[in-house]
Amino acid sequence: MVRETNEETFDQEIKQGVALVDFFATWCPPCKIMHPVVEEISKEYEGKAKVLKVDVDRNPELAMRYSIMSVPTFIIFKDGDISSGVIGAVPKSELTKRIDEALGKK
Repeated sequence: MVRETNEETFDQEIKQGVALVDFFATWCPPCKIMHPVVEEISKEYEGKAKVLKVDVDRNPELAMRYSIMSVPTFIIFKDGDISSGVIGAVPKSELTKRIDEALGKK
């Protein structure tokens, strides 16, 4: 399940394990295109990796902290540290490859 997170809960959410964070905006067409892809990934990785969304307009401090200049931006965290990231609408396989790398799979 994709959960929306915010400045209050973000650090706690990414602290342990692997998390894919989708930095998005409601007005962004590529973000809307990626929404079903992110939902699919959430179902496929349930119990293995968290999938979180951050609305950059409602959470500007998080957007600034991670230098989000374009949306969507996807950042994969492992135990609170950035593992990798990608900007823009990308194929599902690009995101799953990066999640698998963070999980230690090749």
